[in-house]
Amino acid sequence: MVLDLRSMRWAIVASQHRSLRQASEVLNIRQSTLSRALRELELQLGATLFERTNGGTHPTVAGQDFLESAQRIVEETEAITVRLKNRARGESGRLAIGVHSSLSAGNLRATLIEHRQRFPDVETRLIDGSSDHLISDLASSTIDVAFAVAGNPRCTGRSLPLWSERVVAALADNHPLNRRDLIHWSDLRQECLLLPLRGAGPEFHQLLMSKMGGVDLCRVTFHDVALDRFLTLVGAGCGILLELEGATGVSYQGVSFREVHDNDGPTRLTFNAVWRQDNVNPSLRPFLDMLRERYPDLSTEPPAA
Repeated sequence: MVLDLRSMRWAIVASQHRSLRQASEVLNIRQSTLSRALRELELQLGATLFERTNGGTHPTVAGQDFLESAQRIVEETEAITVRLKNRARGESGRLAIGVHSSLSAGNLRATLIEHRQRFPDVETRLIDGSSDHLISDLASSTIDVAFAVAGNPRCTGRSLPLWSERVVAALADNHPLNRRDLIHWSDLRQECLLLPLRGAGPEFHQLLMSKMGGVDLCRVTFHDVALDRFLTLVGAGCGILLELEGATGVSYQGVSFREVHDNDGPTRLTFNAVWRQDNVNPSLRPFLDMLRERYPDLSTEPPAA
């Protein structure tokens, strides 16, 4: 025996109003249509659900038992329907995002906060890595979208230009360069430089080679540690850390940040959002639409995800 949800909903409304006339007005159907549907439901169940009197329509004992179960079924079905519709629209579900810079300040932090506010039912998972690692994760569908420094030749998916971040140097407060408001690449010669293996470390290494004509004139050490460990090393006088301005939201005792300039002003790295064109995750499209809305001057691609 299969019961249709419409008949159960109508029976619930009839029990709530205790009047077929009022119930039919609420349902916007004829009273005769509602009465016939309830009769057919009772015949299908083999039980009398309502006692019909001049004073109204009241559930029987059997009817009350049925209506309590019907109410749960209808509510669960409606909840499932809402969840599926929200998921199809990308308003719920999961989204794996590859990140390439610190979240302590800047556009990346603001973007993720806004996405959380707009789509609180989307479960967001962040994965950290260098641009090469993030592109590999995209290829294997480990992540849905990555924020990566532009220009990686391995990037073959769709991309959206977003923002640029200034390159900064974190140095100990007692370092001689800390007396300046900004520093130049040439000032970093003969310095011990700390670079992250993850994040933009490889891009910083390329910058050193292009700005200094190679890295032989400075000592470079790579570390696979988090930002707070790097800043501990900097504060202890172990070297100067190259980072992006997104890291400047962190306050660390004994450490200051200075912009790194060349002849044209502050050095910047441009970030793109990168994703696979064949990605079918419904939560990706609203995320990309939000990026195009936030960065209209740079997001000039057509809206197809």
